[in-house]
Amino acid sequence: MTTNNRSGIGYFFHGFELAFQPGIRRFVILPLLVNILLIGGAIYLLFSNLNQWIDAWLGYLPDMLSWLSYLLWPLLALTILATFTYLFSTIANFVAAPFNGLLAEQLEAKLTGKKLSDQSILSLLKDVPRILGREWRKLMYYLPKALGLFILLLIPALGQTIGPILWFLFSAWMMAIQYCDYPFDNHKVSFQDMRNDLKQNQSASYGFGFMVTLFTMVPILNLFVMPVAVCGATAMWVDKYRLQYVR
Repeated sequence: MTTNNRSGIGYFFHGFELAFQPGIRRFVILPLLVNILLIGGAIYLLFSNLNQWIDAWLGYLPDMLSWLSYLLWPLLALTILATFTYLFSTIANFVAAPFNGLLAEQLEAKLTGKKLSDQSILSLLKDVPRILGREWRKLMYYLPKALGLFILLLIPALGQTIGPILWFLFSAWMMAIQYCDYPFDNHKVSFQDMRNDLKQNQSASYGFGFMVTLFTMVPILNLFVMPVAVCGATAMWVDKYRLQYVR
């Protein structure tokens, strides 16, 4: 049930406001530190090797299509950026998953005015195996589709033109799943039900995912994406989905 007309893009930017509100800031610190360390390292590795990787990929083009290299270079750069950002975001989210779940819980309590039943550290520790299992479930959903897109990229000409576009769309969808899942999982909503709900609001889901993907590609800004995205996704949950599961 929708109680707010904010778009998916709007929810992402709303996350910036929410992440730095009094009472929420302290729950942002640990996810922020994890993101700074892992994404910072990923960006260094990426820009140290980007030209070499793209030149190797363009080597698959037949000589008669070599003129396409000028058009394909930016598309391949975006593909590599999207791949790296999702890969390292996944690693960061595995490490920070318990803290992201806690951030989503605390923000939901603040937005709804309803206290959580159990906010103890012991409760958080008990939930760690389930939370990490959910992250593994997301990874298993991602890998077969990512492998198919990777194989598509290896097809000369066709793969290098269509592949980057499909990869970017897929990355946006996965970013929506990644961050929207935290508030869903806090209420023990199944992975399948969560995906079905996001599919029913594709414009909001893709809009949110596009912004997360884009900001994850931008140096400096990408260091703050994780907690901001968790907050934006939690606000979307409260406005659009919560009433279906919480009475």
